[in-house]
Amino acid sequence: MFCYEAMSNCYELAVWVTRGHAVTLKLIHKRTLHLDGLVHPDFGAVESTLRKQLGSHPGGASVCVYHRGECVVDLWGGYKDDKGTLWTQDTMAPSFSTTKGVAVTLLHIYADRGMIDYDARVADYWPEFGQAGKEAITVRQVLSHQSGLYHIRQMVDHVDRLLDWKYMIRAIEETAPVHPPGTRTGYHGLTFGFLVGEIIQRVTGKKFSQLVQKEIAKPLKLDGLFIGTPEREIARAAKLIFPAATQRLVQTSLGSKLEIGASRLSQLLQFLGVDSDFASIFDALAPRGVGDFDFGSPESLRVAIPAANGLFTARSLAKMYALLANGGEFEGVRLLSEQSLKLATTLQKPTGKLSVIPFDMRWRLGYHGVATTRGFPRQAFGHFGFGGSGAWADPSQELSVALIVNSGMGSPFGDLRTASISGAALAAAKARSRSMRLLGETTGLVTI
Repeated sequence: MFCYEAMSNCYELAVWVTRGHAVTLKLIHKRTLHLDGLVHPDFGAVESTLRKQLGSHPGGASVCVYHRGECVVDLWGGYKDDKGTLWTQDTMAPSFSTTKGVAVTLLHIYADRGMIDYDARVADYWPEFGQAGKEAITVRQVLSHQSGLYHIRQMVDHVDRLLDWKYMIRAIEETAPVHPPGTRTGYHGLTFGFLVGEIIQRVTGKKFSQLVQKEIAKPLKLDGLFIGTPEREIARAAKLIFPAATQRLVQTSLGSKLEIGASRLSQLLQFLGVDSDFASIFDALAPRGVGDFDFGSPESLRVAIPAANGLFTARSLAKMYALLANGGEFEGVRLLSEQSLKLATTLQKPTGKLSVIPFDMRWRLGYHGVATTRGFPRQAFGHFGFGGSGAWADPSQELSVALIVNSGMGSPFGDLRTASISGAALAAAKARSRSMRLLGETTGLVTI
């Protein structure tokens, strides 16, 4: 293994030993950038990509990559807050919508056990849900963002309601779909987790945050995977750092002006016969007061918001997705059958009409397709998050990738950092697989 601490000017020579192969690494000159961890020489492009990102963004980040059952990248660097506290091996970061990928994995575990049917009505498991025009909504429609229940801004009077699970469940129960279910695809940015989480709680009779630990974290021996974080773990959390321009924006009335403008633009385009719904972006992603809400505060992290407040290490995310890249089993632990995983990751039929996100996300059952700087791997699936985090699996490459960060904005589905790390990992995995096929698995010492 290659372990380095890039805090001082020095050179280091190391050897990576894996499956009987020894690979001598080149001399590396290390300067003042804080960067720690392990990297297989075949994945050096991931390290250099992360190094560039740490040098051009405040805060810190972690990256982890599994390929063919091996952890080939486990890197962390930068700073966990704006005071210069070093990002360490066990630092976790609030990861926004990346949380959805963990939440749906938990649901698929119970579907695999026969406790949830994707084509059953949600009301079959959650009777109070079956009112206000929601009687026929199916689990599949919820998971593929077609239930018409994304409009949180109309459901609650303030973003702080996210901290109250029971309140959110009552609000969803009493709310009518914003459009007929199954007729449009509208990203359920904040409601998705409560929908998925309550279905799980109804079929198990247990608390969602505890089930994440019981069914995923403990079997896979993950020490950095929480949705609803115990008090004792919160000290490990990196502080979210947003650009100064963003902080100024939320303190002005510009957000409300943009909302009004988006609504008027949608009306004009619809009058002209163009299908658009820009106003839905605010309905789904901007409950009142969201500009002042701190998803990374101890108060927020202690409760479960399964669409938005997971606290993770990249290492734990990548290992969970390594299991999904390997047919539902990893290191002797099976969480899903291959057949159930196939059903969960099958591309869903698009509605052809889009709200919130104005392009096709290639939805599976809760996971979306993956975009990288090296293309769009057809079999890849996962979930990225606002601010730049993301995690995904590609069974065809036996590859999983995870990135967590604590600074930046981007889109609801990460930013260019996510795509760049993903692209570097994908290219390296393909090259390594080709090399293994050419050299054979029994090749001896290789020197670079």
